[in-house]
Order: sequence, then structure tokens, then C-alpha cells
Amino acid sequence: MKKKVVSALLCISMVATMLVGCGSNNSKNTNTNNTKKEESTGGDTSSSDEGKVLNIYCWNEEFKSRIKDHYPSYEEVDATTGKIGDVTVKWNITPNDDNAYQNNLDATLLKQKDAAADDKIDIFLVEADYALKYVDTDYTMPVKDLGLTDADLANQYQYTKDIVTDSNGVLKGVSWQGCPGALFYNREAAKEVFGTDDPAQVQEHVKDWTAFDETAKAMKEKGYSVMSSVNDSYRVYSNNVTSKWVEDDKINIDDNIMKWVDDSKKLVDAGETGTYELWSDDWKKGFYPEGKVFCYFGPAWLVNFSMAADTEGSIGYEGGWGATEGPQGFFWGGTWICAAEGTDNASLVKDIMYQMTCKEDVMTEIVKDDDDFVNNKPAMENMAADTSYSSKVLGGQNPLSIYCAGVETLDLSNLSAYDQGCNEEFQNAMKNYFEGNATKEEALDQFYKAVVEKYPNLSY
Repeated sequence: MKKKVVSALLCISMVATMLVGCGSNNSKNTNTNNTKKEESTGGDTSSSDEGKVLNIYCWNEEFKSRIKDHYPSYEEVDATTGKIGDVTVKWNITPNDDNAYQNNLDATLLKQKDAAADDKIDIFLVEADYALKYVDTDYTMPVKDLGLTDADLANQYQYTKDIVTDSNGVLKGVSWQGCPGALFYNREAAKEVFGTDDPAQVQEHVKDWTAFDETAKAMKEKGYSVMSSVNDSYRVYSNNVTSKWVEDDKINIDDNIMKWVDDSKKLVDAGETGTYELWSDDWKKGFYPEGKVFCYFGPAWLVNFSMAADTEGSIGYEGGWGATEGPQGFFWGGTWICAAEGTDNASLVKDIMYQMTCKEDVMTEIVKDDDDFVNNKPAMENMAADTSYSSKVLGGQNPLSIYCAGVETLDLSNLSAYDQGCNEEFQNAMKNYFEGNATKEEALDQFYKAVVEKYPNLSY
């Protein structure tokens, strides 16, 4: 098994990581530690059988800020060090750029067995696109082995469990957040084209892909692109597939992925959307009124932290976005907490997982303080019904009921360890087709060859 695990980590670590995880480097510090309950389900974190250093591996400051603001008794020492009781917390933060985080994590995990106690990884974080790469190995501990029970996890959304469940049905991680998506629309564009910016009425114009296509035509007549890029809708399609990217070591393209290709090509050829790369300057132009973009697809973190909401003159700054369900439910991103096999801080790791992902009061606090959609059904349902909660970016709308509706439709049964590489290479190849630089067949051939080069064990 060890040989198989090492091979998996070395092979799949070549996959390029998404540039941005769910959330952002949002470092909002309301520091409510002094008002939190000191409830703990884990053992005494200073007990003699626990290690004195807790090593946490992650790619940005998001989890650190959540721990700092919401975990009882955490004390910050400096930018990369903290204390919980007499345990020193070391934050090993390596950015995702050029796959650096995964490369560093892989190299360190491969040394885990022989590492000194204070150097062992205790907690590491993963994203949905490559979670199975790690949970399908012996480097991640089952959460039940830490002491978390089904009752502890009962209020978490099922899809967040599916993503970190290994091929034997064993849960290997937990998350404090959910990232169900919505369609964020430009309210001014909606009023100009539909005569209203009411979310329920706008939804009628985007309720399925046929309606969306008609809206694209209407938007073009008023000078708007329906989306900034075809890549905006990709995850909506790819989250609604009925088969896996790889089946019996053979590359498989689901019918819904091909529907994205055909639908997108029509939009591009009609001049109703672009082909920009996500996060590019051209893609971001629609964050501003002069960009003339009707909608973006994304989760709460996208509109709150990644669409220039803090920049004067942006649509978000003026509260000019609205949210509605869109054609299909989907998710984008997420961060999962995994316990590394060999940790000498099992009790503390368990308590962090429990406090940060299972406690309803902590979950509610995160919603209010950080605008996260949290992984707790009662917390989200209560906040969705709370008339005092609203989003400035969304013009005073409370979008939580929309997210709640979307998250219940998610089916992640077709995830595979190859998703990240296949999704990225597919979009890269189809760009040539959309822009008229290749036929569909040539683009598909480019995709197959790129994936086989990345994963030599596969065929097509």
C-alpha cells in the first residue's frame, strides 16, 4: 500500500492547482475569542501524551483567520506562530501558484513516517479539485479514528462529506464552509432588459439553459454580454454530470460537458460572451458598470471577496449585484481539514475539527462575522430566515435561502482523482475551438493528448 500511496502522490502532484480557493485571503479580524465558550470535546491539549507543536499546512491565510477569530483559547504569537494552551501552532503557508502548495505538501508527507515528532504534519488542508488525491491514501486519518461521531457531523451538508470520503466509504476530512453557487446578476442590466431586478422575476429569465440563451440574445441587444466568459458557466455544467472523467483508466467525456461546449460555442459565435481566462483583467471588467456584463456564476466568496466589492466605482461597492438560483445548482471551491496519519496531537486535531465544523454557535458566528456560507444546516436555515441579515454587495438582499436551495441539489458521486487536471486541460483545449483556431475534433484531440501526458496510466 505504501508504494501505491507514494506513486499516487508523485503522479497526481503534477496537476496544476486552481489559483484561488473558496474564500479569499480575507483577514477580517473581529477577534471574539474573549466571548466564546470554552467548551471542548477533545482531551486536555497540554496532556503528556500530546505533542507540543501543531503543524498546519495550508495555502493562504483564510483558515488561520478563522482559527484566530473563532477557536477558543487560540493566541497569536506572530504571523506564522500561535499558541493553544502550551501547544505551539506553526502555520506552514505555501501559495497555490505553480502547484507549489501541493508539491511542498507531497514532499513533506512522504517523509512523515520518519520525521521527528515536532516536524510531523498534524493538519493539512485540501480543495475539492484534488481532495481524492489525498483521502484515497493512508496519509489521511479517518475522522472516526480521531473520535468524531456521526452525531457530531449530522448537521453538515452531505456533499461536503462526499468530497472527502475515500473509495472504501471512509470519511477523511471535514469543512467549516459550504460553497454552493448562485447566479449574480447586474441589477441595472436586469431593470433595463427585464424591467425589474427582483430575484424571483429574474430567475424566470435564467431558470434553465433555454431561458438563459434567450436572455443572452436580449442582453446583446442592449449592449451587454450575458457572461464575461464561457468559463463562467463551466462549473455549473461540470457539477451536473452523470459519469466520471475517468472510468476503468479510460478518459470519459460526459454528455453534459459536451453540452457546455455546444452551448458555449453558440454564445461565442453570436457575440454574446467572451472566452477570457478566469481572473484575467478582461474577465474582471464586468465587475464595473462600463464592463457591460449581465452575470457571473459563483459562491458567496466570489461576490463578497473577488469581485472588487471594496473598490469604489465597482458594481459591488454600490450594492449593484443581485442573486438568484440560475439554471442548475453547483458549487465552487471549499476548504477541507484533514488529519495527517502520524500526528502526535490527535486530541487537539479532533477538537479543532469539532469546534470549527460542528458547533452551531461557532458556525453562526462565522456567517455574521465573515460572510461565509457555513457547513451547518440549522445555522444556515436560521440565518436565511433572519430579516436582520443582509448583504451590502447584493443591495440589501439576504441570499442565504438561495444558497441553501442550491446546496441540497448537489450530487458529488461522480468525483474522481483526475478532476482537476481533466477540467483544466478541457477548458484550455476548447478555447481554441471557441475562438475558431481549431475544429471541435482537433480540440478534443489536444485535450486527450494533454491528459495522457499528465497521467500516463490513462488511455482514450
